Amino acid sequence: MPSLTPGSPETLEFLKKRRSHPSITMSDPGPDESQVNDMLTVAARVPDHGKLAPWRFILFRRGEGQAIGAYLAARCEELNGPLDADQRDKELTRFMRAPLVIGVVSRAAEHPKIPVWEQQLSAGAVCMNLVTAAAASGFASQWLSEWYAFDDEASRYLGARPGERFAGFVHIGTATQPPVERPRPTLSDLTTIWSETE
Repeated sequence: MPSLTPGSPETLEFLKKRRSHPSITMSDPGPDESQVNDMLTVAARVPDHGKLAPWRFILFRRGEGQAIGAYLAARCEELNGPLDADQRDKELTRFMRAPLVIGVVSRAAEHPKIPVWEQQLSAGAVCMNLVTAAAASGFASQWLSEWYAFDDEASRYLGARPGERFAGFVHIGTATQPPVERPRPTLSDLTTIWSETE
């Protein structure tokens, strides 16, 4: 009898090598409409207790980046005082680095059966599936949050509705350089086997 869960060693090897790319190193081309649809389809295939879909997507194209950057620079200055030249440039270009940024919005809300925490975890899983789908499609990606994900006014400007918050912004484009591998945790330091006697 064939296995109901056939393995995929190639997928496992791919996942072992997946790396984020800094958004500042991305260039054109970005994904086309069909590729974006495929990525979002994969992103939405996550554990979702109660089938609530407690998340949604907002697409930001680079062409809108200048207007977004102007807002973010002004809002950042409003919150923190005058910006130096480097910080101002950083704010102005945040949504102009990658050809596409996908905002993943958490819509977690009180529910009689589904804990808010489970809904939030589902939105995090969406972000992870999205960066994996981007890599599998041949694109560089980076999952970021940044200060504007935690500022209510900036989040509203970027499309969050009342009661919503951004789980992250996934920047997607073409890699211009190989990703740099970083140290990974030692699994034995993080793994225990449960025992009633301990």
